[in-house]
Amino acid sequence: TWLSCPSCPRGRLATQEGRMGMAVEMALSHRAPHARSPLPSPCFSGSCPSCAGCPATQSRTGSWGILSRASAWASCTCPRVSDAMPRLPGAPCRLGGARARPSVTCLPALPCPGLAYALLAGLPPVTGLYSSFYPVFLYFFFGTSRHNSVGPFAVISVMIGSVTDSLLPSENFVEFVNGTNLTVNEARRDAARVELVATITVLTGIFQVALGLLQFGFVVTYLSDPLVRGYTTAASVHVLVSQLKNVFGVSLGEHSGPLSLFMTFIEICQKLPQTNVGTLVTAIIAMVAIFAVKEFNHEFATKLPMPIPIELITIIVSTGISYGVNLNAKFGISVVGHIPSGLKPPVVPNVSYFGQVVGNAFAIAVVGYAICISLGKIFALKHGYKVDSNQELIALGLCNFLGGFFQCFAISCSMSRSLVQESTGGNSQVAGVISSLVILVTILKIGELFRDLPKAILSAIIIINLKGMFKQFSDLRTLWKSNQVDLMVWIVTFVATLMLNLDIGLGASVAFGLLTVIFRTQLPRYSILGRISDTDVYRDVAEYQMVTEQRGGILGEGIFRSSSTLYFANVELYAEALKKKVRDGINVDRLIEKKKKALKKLKKQQKKAEKEKAKRKKAGSPSLPQDTEDGQNGPGVAVIELSSAEGSTPPKPTLRTLGLPQPSFHAVILDFSPVSFVDTVSIKILKNIFRDFHEIEAEVFIAGCPEPVLAQLERGNFFSSAITKHCFFPSVHDAVLHISAEQRQTLVSTQPRRPCDCDGREAAKPTLPCLSPLGGPQHQDVVPQVEDVSPRSRVGEEGFATLMAPTHPPQGPEASYPHQPLRSPRAAALPWP
Repeated sequence: TWLSCPSCPRGRLATQEGRMGMAVEMALSHRAPHARSPLPSPCFSGSCPSCAGCPATQSRTGSWGILSRASAWASCTCPRVSDAMPRLPGAPCRLGGARARPSVTCLPALPCPGLAYALLAGLPPVTGLYSSFYPVFLYFFFGTSRHNSVGPFAVISVMIGSVTDSLLPSENFVEFVNGTNLTVNEARRDAARVELVATITVLTGIFQVALGLLQFGFVVTYLSDPLVRGYTTAASVHVLVSQLKNVFGVSLGEHSGPLSLFMTFIEICQKLPQTNVGTLVTAIIAMVAIFAVKEFNHEFATKLPMPIPIELITIIVSTGISYGVNLNAKFGISVVGHIPSGLKPPVVPNVSYFGQVVGNAFAIAVVGYAICISLGKIFALKHGYKVDSNQELIALGLCNFLGGFFQCFAISCSMSRSLVQESTGGNSQVAGVISSLVILVTILKIGELFRDLPKAILSAIIIINLKGMFKQFSDLRTLWKSNQVDLMVWIVTFVATLMLNLDIGLGASVAFGLLTVIFRTQLPRYSILGRISDTDVYRDVAEYQMVTEQRGGILGEGIFRSSSTLYFANVELYAEALKKKVRDGINVDRLIEKKKKALKKLKKQQKKAEKEKAKRKKAGSPSLPQDTEDGQNGPGVAVIELSSAEGSTPPKPTLRTLGLPQPSFHAVILDFSPVSFVDTVSIKILKNIFRDFHEIEAEVFIAGCPEPVLAQLERGNFFSSAITKHCFFPSVHDAVLHISAEQRQTLVSTQPRRPCDCDGREAAKPTLPCLSPLGGPQHQDVVPQVEDVSPRSRVGEEGFATLMAPTHPPQGPEASYPHQPLRSPRAAALPWP
């Protein structure tokens, strides 16, 4: 082969074991002289995101060890290496071996979680082995994550255990022995619970498959990371309390429903004097040994060829001691008992339980999927591939649905096994297949050897494995510094799950999480924007020192903006905040009310004046002078003089003629760039905003309105003869330039004509007030500076009408709207109102 080409010195050094690693390295570095196709360039610098944690990149800086480099290249997940591997001889064989190696590392500990978590679910230990075999084998065909190791999970097991304890408590299976003694028929109880749990598992799978087919994989987005971490932490407390009875060797009653955790803990404290010393000593020794070895594995992970399988060693040693010493008979230490060998035929679940467990099944389906997809996305982001959320939901649903027919309980992604598989370089679900085969051997032949295994050992394994979840209490300090709303979600989720149990607590936590979202959108931040000098950039005047306060022509110091969209829950607050931001403390609502009263009073006075005038005309008496009439009207109100011309329309009353205070602003710009949608309620409130500001002689303009929002306004009949599309601008700066141009025209048109002196010379030119960049008068004795119109806005005396006019003017009823908004070609197909 080309690997042994004599012209390549590195190829001659390649041994039989290290050829793959050398071949990949030479191919990636373009040093293979006989490569059949060009290969990508190397990315050893770490700039490639997929190579950040790649073992091949790290091994390049070390020694020239061929074996370690070969395994490192084979387990590399970089897309460049993945593209190069199939082009090399023997790549599939070597790659498969490297991906299967992590499964061999995890093999010794595989039966342990299944046996332990079956006790959490209140089921016989053999069901834990079944749940570790069938679903894992099915996930190999349907799953999309390369690193997830599915199987029994502590939180799911506790949720199932709460259902079995509430619907099928041990008190329902009490029988008399010898006519007087009461005992629990464990065989009949276990059979009934297996039937119930199989039904729950099938129903959970149906929910997950249905949601996946309906593309509802996004439902997990409502479970935020603080919510999930707070929920799993509280579930860990449930797991810990449920295992204390096996640690102390006491028998407890079964509690379910809200506050069941506290009732169980109180009962444990009451029965501490009845502690079995042998059971407690066994559990403590096991926990100390497991914790010490796990810390050793973590500390020397880089130096150990594989982690020490302390769980398996503990189970083997404790089972041997229990069998040799007969701990059950001499010290009363509870053991696992009989574990049947062989597989059982599939059984149809009892559908009569569906009505009783439908809520629990849905909660288990959501929680199990949330944990699985969360871990899957973490691994996918780290190793540079994608996970299909809907396909993951279908895969997990099929595992649970088909597993329920074979007496399995609901499964999820196991954190411990997934982390071990990922840390040892696993990059394929081949590890899951090998794991299933090992579990199969255990079910067929080895399972019966665990008959004398003390339950305290399994409880010790469970408790020590909860260490990672208990570390999540450190989130409290982190969230306190970063986001206190997320801290509230974490705390409320934790407390609700502890007090209301796992199923009701999850619903309460999700409801509270959604309420926080509603509160954030209902109570957004309102700000006034100002312009940065010599730019078209507008920022909050309270946050930026470089922002120039805009005087006159615009509301207050700038343009009004809300940080959230507008809908029925916050649009009234939006209108109130807009009116409160008015400069000089003008109360818009009170000013409108005063204007209405003044108009009403003026109307009465005009009617009275007309009647008196008619009487005087009828009597032939001369009309009173205007000064006398004005004096009779009282202070504060001026009567508009009626025109002497017959049939002429009197001028419209204004705030000045009515003697009311005039606001210092003449226009309001609403920045709609954060608005993503509007509803019917918000459209009505927006109409009221336009109406109210028109009443106080101020124009309202909308800038940066997205096209979908504009279409919703059109469909909601927002536009009318009073509100036309000329009020809409593509940006805030365009609206500002338009207002500036209009005010300059107004100032020029209102200036009196210049008189001439008697000798024919032109009189002195009157001084016009200076205009600010936004068009406000500054009343300075300088020549006004006219701001240039930006090319993109083309706003001017004639350019604005050209800009707003459509390319193809509408015909028919659409022609009544003289101004049309600036529309992009993509939005040209939207119907005109």
